[in-house]
Amino acid sequence: MNFTPIFNTQKRPILIAGPCSAETEEQVLTTARQLRSLQDLGVAQVDLFRAGIWKPRTRPGAFEGVGVTGLPWLQRVQEETGMKVTTEVATGQHVNECLKFGIDVLWIGARTTVNPFSVQEIADAMSGSDIPVMVKNPVNPDYKLWVGAIERLYKAGLRRISAVHRGFSTYGDSKYRNVPRWQMGIDLMQEFPDLELICDISHICGRRDILAETAQKAYDLNFGGLMVEVHPEPDQAWSDASQQITPARFAEMVGALVQRHSTSEDPDFQERIENFRQQIDEYDEEILNLIAQRMQLVREIGYVKKDKNVAIFQPERWRALAEACRLRAEKGDLSREFIIMFLEAIHQEGISQQERIMNDAVDESVLTGDFWKND
Repeated sequence: MNFTPIFNTQKRPILIAGPCSAETEEQVLTTARQLRSLQDLGVAQVDLFRAGIWKPRTRPGAFEGVGVTGLPWLQRVQEETGMKVTTEVATGQHVNECLKFGIDVLWIGARTTVNPFSVQEIADAMSGSDIPVMVKNPVNPDYKLWVGAIERLYKAGLRRISAVHRGFSTYGDSKYRNVPRWQMGIDLMQEFPDLELICDISHICGRRDILAETAQKAYDLNFGGLMVEVHPEPDQAWSDASQQITPARFAEMVGALVQRHSTSEDPDFQERIENFRQQIDEYDEEILNLIAQRMQLVREIGYVKKDKNVAIFQPERWRALAEACRLRAEKGDLSREFIIMFLEAIHQEGISQQERIMNDAVDESVLTGDFWKND
């Protein structure tokens, strides 16, 4: 797939800002005017003004947006400030209404991306319009769903497509509202190098005190820009108040961010980085060999369990193993999040290996260890 950029920022990061929800005409225009004044002062150039008109909420009773009533407000933003505007669509009817009012860019939200039927309905409604569209990752960490949504739009004839990384819902405690799982965004960059990838730090964080560090993390990982929720009175916002910031704070944060270069042609850099990468390659090979040896032991245990008719999953053993590994990880300056993900992946593979043994569906070469020699 070949994508056409939505934004022309000449290599500076894309900035999308505006309130979570369009609440009143005054609130929308006040926010837009303040953002425009920052642009006039050369403090922060906003490429796209965002405001939710339809708001799919997790539970009933929450503010679900003003609907079509808010579209003329976005038109006034265009007319008074010259800024382009964007809003979220979740149905074909939403698309049709936005096209009537000349909305510049549409975005598909995380709750919609998760449903291929909804995405297809939107793609069909947009077909032939060539309107730019941004696709947020699905609520759950499903890479194929994200790519599938982009593919549906592409097959409908759309080429001006960007992706928005907004993190993923997860069970359990986290400092984030939606855990970033940065690797998924990196995978998307690698698979589609000409696809603009924007980081929605507001929905990742869910709280304003960690927005700046998360924004810098996105810049460090070479994301193409940021989507930030900005409100003139964040604490009074009708939705997601805790993650919104004032235009002044937005300008302060953006001004403090350090933009990284994609690479450096400096010979010293190239020599040093290549040396480190060779060492990493050697460690990676060693790690994979050790994991293979570990799995051979897991399979041996599987035979013992099968012989004695013992369940595969042993909760006490798993808890002890997980706790021991976490303690070792802290000594090695490894994050708790990484260790949990790594252990769960290893554990799940071990369970899968033993399930194959329990069900007699395993290749003889795997049992003897010859599988790894022949691979």
